[in-house]
Amino acid sequence: MKVGVLQFFSWPDRRIPLDQVYHRAFQRIDIMEQNGYDAVWLAEHHFSSFSICPSIHIMGTHVAARTQNLRIGTGVSLAPFYNPLRLAEEVALLDVLSGGRVNWGVGRGYQEGEFKAFGVDPQRSYEVFREHVQTVIGAWTEERVTFAGEVEVLPKPAQKPHPPVWLAASSPEAMNWAAGNGFSIMLDPHADHGRIAEKRELYRQILEQHGHSIEGREIPMARLIACAPTRAEAEQIARQGAEWTVGSHRKKGVRAARVKTRLNRELSDLAQDHIFVDSAEQSAIDRYLNGVIIYGTPDELVDEIARLKEEMFLDYLLLAPLITDEVLPRVA
Repeated sequence: MKVGVLQFFSWPDRRIPLDQVYHRAFQRIDIMEQNGYDAVWLAEHHFSSFSICPSIHIMGTHVAARTQNLRIGTGVSLAPFYNPLRLAEEVALLDVLSGGRVNWGVGRGYQEGEFKAFGVDPQRSYEVFREHVQTVIGAWTEERVTFAGEVEVLPKPAQKPHPPVWLAASSPEAMNWAAGNGFSIMLDPHADHGRIAEKRELYRQILEQHGHSIEGREIPMARLIACAPTRAEAEQIARQGAEWTVGSHRKKGVRAARVKTRLNRELSDLAQDHIFVDSAEQSAIDRYLNGVIIYGTPDELVDEIARLKEEMFLDYLLLAPLITDEVLPRVA
């Protein structure tokens, strides 16, 4: 089983200087490089202290300069917010500068404020996302590509024909398009373990319906991890993480009736809709603790990950946040 880390650059309550947030993240990345992790996947977000990393391609260049073996994943490039030719250039340049170590994860985005600030119509975001993904791949694999005119995009990626590609796909609509076109996917950190397994099975079925196979594909599954010397300490860390994650998606002033309806949906839907009041927040926090976050002592985590490996067909564990090197050698 491969193990990577979904690296956020969270700044809760702005309690410490921002440069310390980055310094601690770079220390973790150094540990990943030294201890056999497959990749660090850098999380792109905008206009929020949830993760202060608006350019994962710039951040990736810094990571490439301080590492030799660690692959550099984009987790994810939010394609609708880019001119696709510029996106193709930036990811290809990162691939060249890193010596061919890029894993290109790409997604549509889900935060209302980001769509509004970048002038992207959420109703058209699926269409824009798909067009941009296809344009980027075409820019990498064809001598010249047409997008508002014919151009030659340079440099081409170091990896041939292009870096491996994963689409962030959680909804049935996204999964249908990804599987139907033969793309590999990565699965989110917000749905519970059972729902992730169901999504993986749905993806397999759609792949086969379109003449593709799941064999040999790595499907990163993002799981929140809390590790501590005792289970009680780990649970406290997990609760704090759940409260921070849910609170970061809070939207005030929404009628309780809307919240009640949404509570019947899976947690990822709640997070994407940003619809929370006090009772809904508590329900969401409980959902994280009872089926989303993996927490416990190092020994307990190893046992739980081994169980999930069988139940979820888990072959690529994408951790958020970092677990200790007591656990890694026993699960990787």
